[in-house]
Amino acid sequence: MAIFTLDEARAELQRLLPVLREIVAVRADAAELAGAVAEGGRSVRLGGLPEFKAAQAKLDELMTRVQGTGAELKGFAPLLVDFPAELDGVPVLLCWLEGEADLGWYHRADLGFAARRPLP
Repeated sequence: MAIFTLDEARAELQRLLPVLREIVAVRADAAELAGAVAEGGRSVRLGGLPEFKAAQAKLDELMTRVQGTGAELKGFAPLLVDFPAELDGVPVLLCWLEGEADLGWYHRADLGFAARRPLP
């Protein structure tokens, strides 16, 4: 498991932002396609079952790319990405939530998202 410094995690987040934005876009397309397929039809704009399967495959590929960096994809809707780190010798997860501009939060690794605090 990778351990990031705060600077490394912020740099990795900047590299990942285009991938994360693509996940959000493909996630929206997949949801629209799933609705159309469930109704037995096709999305006027996006297509039907083959396109839905392609969107699922694309999401799998994008999520694998995120995980391959050492970051942990913890949430899908909204996206939640954690970067394992240490603060003052304590294991923490530097925490980014979809919609945030930068990495500004953390929580102890043993406590989870509900214990999220602003970075010092």
